[in-house]
Amino acid sequence: MDRTQPKPSGFLTLSAGALGVVYGDIGTSPLYTVREIFSGAHGVPLTPENILGALSLIFWALLIIVSVKYVLFVMHADNHGEGGIMALTALALRQRHRRGQRAWIIILGLFGTALFYGDGMITPAISVLGAMEGLGVATPALSRYVVPGSILVLLLLFLIQRRGTERVGKLFGPIMLIWFLAIGTMGFESMRQTLEVLAAFNPMYGFRFLTMHQGIGFAALGSVILAVTGAEALYADMGHFGKTPIRATWFALVFPALILNYLGQAALLIRNPEAIQNPFYLLAPEWALYPMIGLATAATVIASQAVISGAFSLTHQAIQLDYLPRQRLVHTSQSERGQIYAPAVNRMLLISVLALVLVFGSSSSLASAYGLSVVGTMVVTTLLALVVARDTWHWPLLALAATGAILLAVDLGFLSANLTKLGDGGWIPLCLALILGVAMSTWKKGRDLLFARLQQESESLSRFLQRLTDNPPPFRPTGTAIFLTARNLSLPVALLRNYEHNQVIHERVILLTMATLDKPYASEKEKIMIEALEHNFFRITTRFGFMERPNVLRMLNLCRHAGLNIELDQTTFFLGRETLIRSSDHGLNRWEEVLFISMFRNAYNPTGYFKLPVDRVVELGAVIAI
Repeated sequence: MDRTQPKPSGFLTLSAGALGVVYGDIGTSPLYTVREIFSGAHGVPLTPENILGALSLIFWALLIIVSVKYVLFVMHADNHGEGGIMALTALALRQRHRRGQRAWIIILGLFGTALFYGDGMITPAISVLGAMEGLGVATPALSRYVVPGSILVLLLLFLIQRRGTERVGKLFGPIMLIWFLAIGTMGFESMRQTLEVLAAFNPMYGFRFLTMHQGIGFAALGSVILAVTGAEALYADMGHFGKTPIRATWFALVFPALILNYLGQAALLIRNPEAIQNPFYLLAPEWALYPMIGLATAATVIASQAVISGAFSLTHQAIQLDYLPRQRLVHTSQSERGQIYAPAVNRMLLISVLALVLVFGSSSSLASAYGLSVVGTMVVTTLLALVVARDTWHWPLLALAATGAILLAVDLGFLSANLTKLGDGGWIPLCLALILGVAMSTWKKGRDLLFARLQQESESLSRFLQRLTDNPPPFRPTGTAIFLTARNLSLPVALLRNYEHNQVIHERVILLTMATLDKPYASEKEKIMIEALEHNFFRITTRFGFMERPNVLRMLNLCRHAGLNIELDQTTFFLGRETLIRSSDHGLNRWEEVLFISMFRNAYNPTGYFKLPVDRVVELGAVIAI
């Protein structure tokens, strides 16, 4: 059954899970969005007309960007049920493209992926700060504890990542249900006191807001985009919950609750402009202020957990697609294969998030950096989705042009507005994206060059087998030798070196290739292919989706089911251990060589990555000039 079409019996469970994981980020945006529009670095005058204009822009942004673009259009571009930038890039590359077109698709995918990492750094910082700032509203004397309290919450959040989210995740859905019901109720109670805010549904209010204020109104778009932060999560987490639960939850609960809360904040500001200091918390009755701070803190932790888990999954996908070096990954659930913990990524995110909190100190200061990261990812998603619509769905040119014109006009408008905030912190996600994008592209380029060098030093398998026929090795010890090769080389270099130096060929030799498909999960039929060759050689190809982790021991079980029995205690795994040195060939320029060699040396050992038994592994070294 299609994973994107859940069974009716599991619909409520999937919807509750989607509510807890997918909507945490966008669900906490009301904490700071309205305040930032009117009191941020580019705040506009606080008048009833401006309040209605800004509210109109928020409503139409949620409707066009989230409801139309992501929920109805982009989520249709699923890669066998999976979503996210890497899955979309793989889907866009599935059709044949000219070399230049393919390069641009890869560049877009890498840049969008890098921006998502920036989002993973900024979301926990701005969300938790926004929640903790309620302390200053409750009691001004507590304002000095906002930053220390945020750091404590973030430390606890990142420290528990190693334990996984399976148990904690079961609480996410009910908490977010309470959150959306609470913010919707707060907004409704305020809105019904000032019903004129309903006029904001008229798009002319937003149009007048932009045209009357010109420069200031345009800059305010950079704050309006904060209302749709987290829209990318709807697409990225599609594979976990399916399209239908995510769409139903959005239209039935999340969208109405968000609109009601924004209407309520606007109504409050019309009645009391001084409430701009924190219109979200001032919606709450006095008796409910501290419970709302606690609930908001829990909601922001959930929002942070969603992007952190997303960064782990994205790292896994990038490793499988060969855009990042191997690193240690821990599966934290025995029942949910998508739950992954990446210690190195967790440390990087923790250090970055704490640095952002200490440097910026408030959610308002971070808003400029956040908006550019979000809208940059949205632009990339739109461009890649249009490529899929053209090449895979075969849309008519007129429909493609009309859809692209509307979506890109909105995206590029928000992008242009956020570019005015480069000096206020917007440069941070761009620099992060540039650094990570260059690192991923350099790794990919270096890996391709290394593969070409290994091909040059190897020889064809047929020629090697003929050599064994003409000159049989003097000794063939009992047992099985498995030679791993990351790609389908003619002959693994480790095998060739072992034979040339030791004149030894085992009784049975297996050439094992681990292939990653451009879809998330491999079907049972395509997981393994066995080819018998001369001299008791076998070529085995195991295929994994980019959401799966290669596991050699699991491969051995598949071989037994296919009729090739391999006893582990009689098997030796031979791995090639390449030492890279610079060459005069200049396949990479100087800084690319330094970066690639450094990344290669720090890659996680294949013994641990492929879960090989350490007492059955032999490494054979080779010096390769790149």
